[in-house]
Amino acid sequence: MHSLTQALQEHELIVLRVIGEWWDLDLTGSGKAACVKELAATLGQLNFPEEVGYLPPEEAAGIQALVQAGGRMPVAAFARDFGDVRLMGPGRLEREEPWFDPTNAAEALWYRGFLYRGFDETAEGLIEFYYLPDELMAQFPKPTQKGATSLAGSAQAVAIPTTPAESTPTPLPLSLSLTPPPDVTDAVDDMTTLITLAQQDGLQSGFLGETTPFLLNPNPERRSLLLNLATEMGLLALQENRLRPLPTAVAWLKNSREAQLRALAEAWSSSNWNELLRTPGLRCEGDQWHNEPILARTALLDALPRDPAWYRLDDLVAFIKANDPDFQRPDGNYDTWYVRDLASNQYLNGFESWERVEGRLLRYLVQGPLVWLGLAVTAVPENHPAFALTDRAIEWLNGVPAENHEVPAPLIVQPDAIILAPANANRYHRFQVGRISEMLPAQPGKPYQYRLTPTSLARAQKQGISPERIVQFLEDVAGGLPASIKRGIGRWGEKGMEGRLETAVILRVREAAILETLRANPKTCDYLGESLGDLAVAVPAAHWEPLRAAVAQLGLLLDVIGNP
Repeated sequence: MHSLTQALQEHELIVLRVIGEWWDLDLTGSGKAACVKELAATLGQLNFPEEVGYLPPEEAAGIQALVQAGGRMPVAAFARDFGDVRLMGPGRLEREEPWFDPTNAAEALWYRGFLYRGFDETAEGLIEFYYLPDELMAQFPKPTQKGATSLAGSAQAVAIPTTPAESTPTPLPLSLSLTPPPDVTDAVDDMTTLITLAQQDGLQSGFLGETTPFLLNPNPERRSLLLNLATEMGLLALQENRLRPLPTAVAWLKNSREAQLRALAEAWSSSNWNELLRTPGLRCEGDQWHNEPILARTALLDALPRDPAWYRLDDLVAFIKANDPDFQRPDGNYDTWYVRDLASNQYLNGFESWERVEGRLLRYLVQGPLVWLGLAVTAVPENHPAFALTDRAIEWLNGVPAENHEVPAPLIVQPDAIILAPANANRYHRFQVGRISEMLPAQPGKPYQYRLTPTSLARAQKQGISPERIVQFLEDVAGGLPASIKRGIGRWGEKGMEGRLETAVILRVREAAILETLRANPKTCDYLGESLGDLAVAVPAAHWEPLRAAVAQLGLLLDVIGNP
């Protein structure tokens, strides 16, 4: 980060002389530049690992932590374990002489000339660090990893003596004979549904609840994630305030299920979708701070095991807390976010709130997105939530290409104008069916259903899909077409809509003059529909109650039979 010369230049002259006394240097009367030069030469010649071996255990642990972290740690993170250096001006330093009675390991290292403090630019912005100067850090083997990498294994620490209390145990797989639940892969099915609905009428942000009946999993947060991924992957785009498919969606729809799931996982790993804002039990407030969701996912993915064994979720959270606690707050500062606990209505500040913020977030990442995307399965043995990675997740984490082979089931066109699309049908074919038919509500465990109607055929024709093309497409994907359906599509092509079913209320009167009066009266005429002869008229379902009230004001009382 900085050389000894650069680091020493940041000290007050009195501190430089104190460090000199520690190393038997008489710097009395020397100016700052001379002190820096002599101290840099002396400290640079030390056998630093040997010197660290002579330190008290807590001070040695502080150096070990810095070495394992690559030579620097955010001030707040280092101070949590080893204390903070009281920063003083020259006058206070002379009065209090803190080097004679350091309050913690950090101060002891500071006045020995081993520990320094300064700002450095990072990917997350400007952060203040405690650090080891380059000459001292260079005497240790370069750490290959920050610490233990995952539940399944840990990295070798640098060669500095440690006490048993400093080692972090690696969680072990659970000895459970659980029958794993089937991994969930319906994210691709619901993504196909959302793309299909976007093709039909476009998706509006205020009306996304209308998609719920057609989704296998109606969870609104999961739907939000899928739509966010769809836009980031270039499958959907906002056009005139509606999400509509882009040509790139076709390539995704034509992929195998495993390739589609892999694409979703890759997109999620770098997505801007913010899980912290959706973590159960928390509410994020204020606009003066923000978190980076990718940091949390990266910490989780780095810590996940690379095997299909069962692990306790609590062990995973504890493992990350021990090895990478500041994964989403790189500066180690836990007092700048406004996160409220919904149960207590209290703000969660300080590192002591880690479990209720970071811990909850990590659990949500596993039980939410990892499960939704088919990367993990969960269970609750003995009241302790557990998880296991799917083979799909392990292959992804290990960089194994996704399986691209799939044998799709054919579609079925029934004589009643219902098209059945099994769950393992080609998703691109199902999308095309949605362009020419009306989608019916989804029923988990059953094939998707679509109904051919004059309205759907007219919508298809507006998209340039002729009746002849519809017939040819259905024959190709279903391996045949009932004669009645082929004839019905042909009749519509020749004559358009020939009949319709609609829900209405029937108003019957004793004399034709009554209907004539109602049609002529401005208070009632707008509520009446088509005439059904001289003594009856259809009333739209939404109009029968205002019609009855208006008719009563004209002196005519109406009975209501049944439940309109």
